[in-house]
Amino acid sequence: MNEESIPTRRKFLKTSTAAGTVAAVGAFPHIAGAQESNNETIKVGLIGCGGRGSGAAVQALSADENTQLYAVADAFETRLEGSLKNLEAKFEKRAAVDKKRRFVGLDAYQKLIDSGVDVVLLATPPAYRPMMLRAAIEAGKH
Repeated sequence: MNEESIPTRRKFLKTSTAAGTVAAVGAFPHIAGAQESNNETIKVGLIGCGGRGSGAAVQALSADENTQLYAVADAFETRLEGSLKNLEAKFEKRAAVDKKRRFVGLDAYQKLIDSGVDVVLLATPPAYRPMMLRAAIEAGKH
């Protein structure tokens, strides 16, 4: 047996990574040309408006000019309003969420998911996320 035919971890990882990439692009052809010429607005929903959530919203809105903060949800109204005030100061109209899409309370996450958002940002304490993630997936949200 020559050295080239001896399997090694490095060869395995190199081969499996290449095969996985080819399989992903083949199975999801839209990945290869994603967002090349798409000017469609992406409606972002933020669940959890504390520091982590506000930071996630800043990152989402900074990532692409075609993003809009469409709905927000938090257990506490003061936290939600404070976050929106800061986001509106930085992003103006792209972070101006209509009052009918500002949801407060422990069931606010479900109302946000049902509001017509495309993407859901989960920034609540970790113990709450599993049920919220399940609801988002079942509703077909990213």
